[in-house]
Amino acid sequence: MAGERPTSAEGETTRRKDGLDTILSALPAMSLAELHGLWSSVGEGEPPCVSEALLCRLVAQRMQEKRHGSLPPRALRALQRAANRVASLRPSRKHRAPGAGTRLIREWNGQTVTVHVQEDGFLWEGRHYGSLSAIAREVTGAQWSGPRFFGLRAGG
Repeated sequence: MAGERPTSAEGETTRRKDGLDTILSALPAMSLAELHGLWSSVGEGEPPCVSEALLCRLVAQRMQEKRHGSLPPRALRALQRAANRVASLRPSRKHRAPGAGTRLIREWNGQTVTVHVQEDGFLWEGRHYGSLSAIAREVTGAQWSGPRFFGLRAGG
């Protein structure tokens, strides 16, 4: 009837829609600075150094956890086991990055390509490059993975 107060369950639903749902729907339009501000109220410590899109999702997750609670321990353990399995399938990255002073040599169409690895990038034919992929593109005229082109990763 008109004028009756909503039951506590109806009132709670109204408050959720007015509060959390409104904020969650506004998150994608927020700037990185605004997301950092929200993180300080829902996260622990400094915001993580991630993309704006991922930070938006993390803020939304934390806000929902504060409202509804986090996943049960059993579900968290299952997710951790799945993440560990995926991580164990990935090749180790520590063998991919050659140290400064390393010389990479590759034969390409009768041309010897020699690249010197430096602390801040790569030197090829007297020019500095920020990535091996940029050099591979110059040499071949095609889009290449630099680490693959120079044999630092399988498949090249």
